[in-house]
Amino acid sequence: MQDGGAGQMQDAYEIRIIEPGQAYFSRGPGGVFQGVVDGKSYPEIVVYRVFPFRYASQYISIRDGKGEEIGIIRDIGEMDEESAKELERELGFRYFLPSVTRVDSVKQKSDLWLWELQTTLGPTKLAMRNLHEHMQFPGGGRIILTDVSGRRCEIPDWRKLDSHSRMQLTDVV
Repeated sequence: MQDGGAGQMQDAYEIRIIEPGQAYFSRGPGGVFQGVVDGKSYPEIVVYRVFPFRYASQYISIRDGKGEEIGIIRDIGEMDEESAKELERELGFRYFLPSVTRVDSVKQKSDLWLWELQTTLGPTKLAMRNLHEHMQFPGGGRIILTDVSGRRCEIPDWRKLDSHSRMQLTDVV
């Protein structure tokens, strides 16, 4: 049990929701992400998506520099403009994920699936042992691809790709 302030004891496993107006985030010296939550200043804050693939701007875990959770923000859109902008920026640094703009080919050779892709960062190749472990479908036509070495990229909506790309995906989607 932790002291939750005002003489209240807080369960160590209780999820604390940070309400809009209780927290403000900004950049400190050197670009360090920092903030104030319930009047307490944190010189370094780390953010994580609780549900990284399904809710990109909702359920954001706010932690201090030691990794201890301060609380959860339900929706970034409810925050003040500067805090929302800096939260999105910080999440962008943590969850860097190039987008696939075209699928050149998807081929199965021996025990590997070989992907040749065009992304927002240029061409790339991915290798996967099996599709079930390396493809995630969070919804809305979105596909997260992870290769055997851990490199990742996303197809924001496979249905909106060009016809050649959609044809390449017919055996895997």
